[in-house]
Amino acid sequence: MIQDIHPHKLHNEFVPGRGVDPAGLLFRFEGDCLRCAIEGDAVRLPRVRDLPAAGERRYLFALDDIPCYLDVNGGGDDGDGLRSEASPLGRREASPLGEGVPVRLLRRRAQGPREVIFAAWTAFQLYNWYRDNRYCGRCGGMTALAEDERAVVCPACDRRIYPRIIPAVIVGVTHGDEILMTKYRGRDIPYYALIAGFTEIGETLEQTVAREVMEEAGLRVKNIRYYKSQPWAIVDDLLAGFYCDVDGSTEIHMDATELKEAVWVRREDVTGQPNDFSLTNEMMLVFRDGREPR
Repeated sequence: MIQDIHPHKLHNEFVPGRGVDPAGLLFRFEGDCLRCAIEGDAVRLPRVRDLPAAGERRYLFALDDIPCYLDVNGGGDDGDGLRSEASPLGRREASPLGEGVPVRLLRRRAQGPREVIFAAWTAFQLYNWYRDNRYCGRCGGMTALAEDERAVVCPACDRRIYPRIIPAVIVGVTHGDEILMTKYRGRDIPYYALIAGFTEIGETLEQTVAREVMEEAGLRVKNIRYYKSQPWAIVDDLLAGFYCDVDGSTEIHMDATELKEAVWVRREDVTGQPNDFSLTNEMMLVFRDGREPR
């Protein structure tokens, strides 16, 4: 999966007062695009030394021993992020930063290095958090960076804001040697996925599993068992993967506002996604090979 970068390691702990290293990696986002160079199927990020400082270089984390920085105010005037207009996919510009690639499509444009793509996704999550919390949601005052931990604080009302992490589930619904596979409406993704959804307030993850399967496919489930989790930074998620069995009828009543396809697929007919970045892909292949938790 995207976070499986061994022997590399993302050191995401907060480091107060970290200086700027010219050899560090530089993340410049413009709206939902990352400035980078795509060379073959590999992504290359600029170094701090590649670009004169036009704004703050904010320390994010380290990839192995390489510090990584966010280029704040370096590319536009939206206050903390960068320009709100995203460069169109495929448009190349003469810049040491490379082209603007939508972060959601980065996994299609580049297969590696995996550790760099994972770092880019994590940086994008922090970029959005900083950008969305320049003002306090309680009193409207301008916030400032905390000095002792990764947080922003409001000097006016003392509110402290931490990075947002949204729990969600991925669900492998099974019936004997068949698994329920879906395609979501309104997305240009040609390959199959699994039932998924966000956890509601006051809901357990297991309750989310049962509700999402009922809402999207009209099926009751039982024997809900946990498999594995995954950070999915482009939408601030922490995904929890579950398998479960159909309880009763296997007739699908698909929610056509959410899905464009929902079908039962036999183990031997399961095909994976184009890369092995996602928990969804791993869960489908685990079922194909008969290795799902019982």
